[in-house]
Amino acid sequence: MAIGNRRELPLISRPAAIATASDVARGVEFLIAVEPRFAAVATTHGVPSARRAENNLASLLQVITEQLISLQASEAIWQRIKSSLHPLSPESILAIDHDGLRRLGLTGAKARSFWAIASAAHTGELNFDSLAEMPDQDVLKKLMSLPGIGPWTADIYLLSALGRADAFPAGDLALQISAQNLFALEERPTPKAFLAMAEIWRPWRSVAARLLWSHYRGLKGLVQARN
Repeated sequence: MAIGNRRELPLISRPAAIATASDVARGVEFLIAVEPRFAAVATTHGVPSARRAENNLASLLQVITEQLISLQASEAIWQRIKSSLHPLSPESILAIDHDGLRRLGLTGAKARSFWAIASAAHTGELNFDSLAEMPDQDVLKKLMSLPGIGPWTADIYLLSALGRADAFPAGDLALQISAQNLFALEERPTPKAFLAMAEIWRPWRSVAARLLWSHYRGLKGLVQARN
């Protein structure tokens, strides 16, 4: 399900991590060269935001909170968690039992994941400074070794908190819907098909994801994310 053919590409260096609007703009230039239909998204909505989450326990737990529920619902739950467990730390999480976490709005599975991740951070098994130094695949492997973290959560963390240029959460529903519309696909791509489609977007797949999220927000009439 690859889109377009590879052609002569602009010589654009890849940053170690995406941190600024300039980084994203370089990725957009590359992507338009390999897939011209991205140009319409950039023209309509502008260069996507380079906003980054912090590389820490709170950011990872927030991504877990957002799994499989709406942004509005997850934001309400997350605000309760931050308020009740402030300051958020491995110790503050381990001081509350699973039932207490569930009363804050987490499912049983997410409560168990919170506890396991807090425990790993407390013992040093999960070290966020070390994650920042690891190659992409090692980060994904490490995160997915923890309870409750699957490919979507690991990919989102790699993209948002570590800012990796080539992270691509192929299991993200909004990205799939956006790609189906933008590329006039007969059906929503499966994660496997989506990864095959995205091969030509390397090494800027995280910018492709940002463009597709911009397109999705446009389709749904949502406010665009800004720096």
